Amino acid sequence: MTDPDFLDTNILVYAYDPSDLKKQRIARELVRKAVVGESAISTQVLAEFAATLLHKMKPAARFKDVTTALDALGPIHIIRPDAEIVRRAVEARSMYGMHFYDGMIVASAERAHCPRIWSEDFNAGQTYFGSKVENPFSQD
Repeated sequence: MTDPDFLDTNILVYAYDPSDLKKQRIARELVRKAVVGESAISTQVLAEFAATLLHKMKPAARFKDVTTALDALGPIHIIRPDAEIVRRAVEARSMYGMHFYDGMIVASAERAHCPRIWSEDFNAGQTYFGSKVENPFSQD
């Protein structure tokens, strides 16, 4: 079995956002793979996803739609934060100059032994703690 990829929050959001159908199609395929065990996410990613749907989407998602989406994502392997992940996030801030919460993402990807982080928000091609960032939306 190969090591899983890590999905950043924006991948989950695009999977449920109909405003860009190309991004939605790509994101849904990544989420489908995650549900069958090919990727991991963190508790932080789930929380950011729910908050985005509830507070930033226009119009905001309904409570029932958000809980249904969270239930659908239930089979994905979830990395839960602990003191070591917080410490690594602080180290990521020092080493890479990134925001603390971005450091939590890369520390979680490291914990899950993910060789790749799928994200639109990080620097594509950059490697953090052994996980290389790729932007699935910039590929043909």
